[in-house]
Amino acid sequence: MTLTPFVQTVARGAGRARPLTQDEAAEAMQVILDGKAEPEALGAFLMVLRFRGEIPEEIAGFTQALRAKSPAPMSADLDWPSYAAGRTRGAPLFLLSAKLVAQAGYRVVMHGWNSHQSTGASVRDALGALDIPFDASDAPITYLPVETHAPEAFDVLRLRDTFGLRSCINTVLRMWNPTSARATVQGVFHPSYRGLQAQAAALLDQSDLTVIKGGGGEFERNPAKGIQIFGLRNGKHHQTEASALRDDTRRMNEPEAQVDATQIWAGTQTDAFAEATVIGTTGIALWTLGAADTVEQADAMAATLWAERHSQQRISA
Repeated sequence: MTLTPFVQTVARGAGRARPLTQDEAAEAMQVILDGKAEPEALGAFLMVLRFRGEIPEEIAGFTQALRAKSPAPMSADLDWPSYAAGRTRGAPLFLLSAKLVAQAGYRVVMHGWNSHQSTGASVRDALGALDIPFDASDAPITYLPVETHAPEAFDVLRLRDTFGLRSCINTVLRMWNPTSARATVQGVFHPSYRGLQAQAAALLDQSDLTVIKGGGGEFERNPAKGIQIFGLRNGKHHQTEASALRDDTRRMNEPEAQVDATQIWAGTQTDAFAEATVIGTTGIALWTLGAADTVEQADAMAATLWAERHSQQRISA
């Protein structure tokens, strides 16, 4: 099997080309991940899809193949991908939210790779200081480097350096969920992807999913803005509104108010906006897990977790 028939299907021309079915997309991605796609065919395939636009059936099929090729050797309650670039990002405060969710008694598995990360925005630089281990099979929270756990997909991801453009693999890796966790949270930069990823997740029988337009494309809530939450709850599509948590209009990455995620966690630096970011992001994650019936209730639970983060007490969700 080669990639040629799939290129022919999507690129025949106006009136003749068509999207792939979910099964065809799974077969095409299997060819790619098995290293059987010629470089020219792979480039043509990815750029045709980029030009035409992604559809749920294709994303679901691609994700299905990636999950079969690269499952993680562990279980999780919450899947948390992190694949945003760092050009517009500040400190990765969402890591603090993930730690709070783990302190609430849920096992969190993060995975990702981030390009163009400045020192203050680097996800991986912050992991050690926040005691978030790599590749831990039994820790409450762990981080899986995509280049280690899905090297074939990582090779496709790095083709962005060649094309100068993102491809569907960016979306597929957000959908990967290598532990088959019941719940997953995802951030996107472009709002149109919220519905796309929710529809693809439904085709994959995902139970609970939250997708938001997050800070710099990460799953990170801006507390100064109301937010639209897209996704699945008990397998059913929903679109939920959540009100702003603060009245100020500060940007997520404010050059004149830089924060350090490790210092915010330790309490050696205080910043009300940053703390509201952590609490609000945690609240939506807890709500996704079903810890509360409403986002507002989950926000209150998150605020308590934040206030008691340095105690040994675990709040049962």
